[in-house]
Amino acid sequence: MFKKIISLLLAMTMLLSFVSFAEEKIAFTDSAGRTVELPKNIERIVPTGPLAQLVLLSIAPEKFVGLSAKLDDTSRPFIEPLVEDLPFVGQLYGGKDEINLEELAKLDPQLILDVGEPKKTIKEDMDELQARLGIPCVHITMYLKDAGNTYQELGKLLGKEEKGEQLAEYLNKVYKRMQEINDKAGDNRVNMLYCLSEAGLNVTAKGSFHGELIDMVADNAAVVDNPISRGTGNEVDMEQILLWNPEVIVFETQAAYENAGKDPLWQSLDAIKNKKYMKVPVGPYNWMGFPPSVQRYLGILWLQKTLHPELADYDLKAEVQEYFKLFYDYELTDAQYDELVAYSLMK
Repeated sequence: MFKKIISLLLAMTMLLSFVSFAEEKIAFTDSAGRTVELPKNIERIVPTGPLAQLVLLSIAPEKFVGLSAKLDDTSRPFIEPLVEDLPFVGQLYGGKDEINLEELAKLDPQLILDVGEPKKTIKEDMDELQARLGIPCVHITMYLKDAGNTYQELGKLLGKEEKGEQLAEYLNKVYKRMQEINDKAGDNRVNMLYCLSEAGLNVTAKGSFHGELIDMVADNAAVVDNPISRGTGNEVDMEQILLWNPEVIVFETQAAYENAGKDPLWQSLDAIKNKKYMKVPVGPYNWMGFPPSVQRYLGILWLQKTLHPELADYDLKAEVQEYFKLFYDYELTDAQYDELVAYSLMK
């Protein structure tokens, strides 16, 4: 009898210790300077939107309990294996989707994570979101130039230090090589324009958040008075594009790319006449940055190899396949690579 009592007491002590450990909290200070109380062990997360979702899927897909952005036909083949049948709860911050609060409550996330460029009101926005949802909300800033640091911080926050370091090491390597190629190119940076929309009459402006990638690897021809940091870019007219007359043009859409090859106005541009135009690769997301997330490192690899093939002495296909394996745990085949870049290499 005495042994049974001792065994019962030991079991209860272990159970209480487990509960205490499971409920242990830590104080975490996010990139907005907010101190938030979080569980020490985070196992259930939801991203605020598509940018955060893409970053977090590459480091901790097993911790997701819901999606803030639906998968489309382009992203589904690459991303669906990571998320399986996770429910959609809507974009929690910065979007127009209606949040499914009932679904969110059922999922019981321990943390809502926002990753990306901080708005001026980010502190107030995160405080308001946390109060409205009743769930801890954290913002982690990420710019293209220091994405490696972001992954290290996420690794520590989510208990994924080894994966965070692995991804950070890769991103830092790509970024360093990009700088070395830029140094070799010197003043011979290619004057380039990125044209958005079906008509091709929206541009990603120099100095905008979405223009980070172009500004790093090329001379962005789209110099405007008020750069817009939105995916739609700045609207311009054909007269302005003719005045810029860039060396190279990248189109966002297939329609704009095809139209440029047959429209007389577009054909009067040097880039079109000289066959120096292409369409941005898309898979699982736009490599130039829609959303402006970590896949822009694919854009760095692709653009530098295309703009400066004599300086970028790496195998682009091998680099892209390595990226897909590291970030999406996906074995990209040669045929899939060829399809991704079918309209994206110089003619």
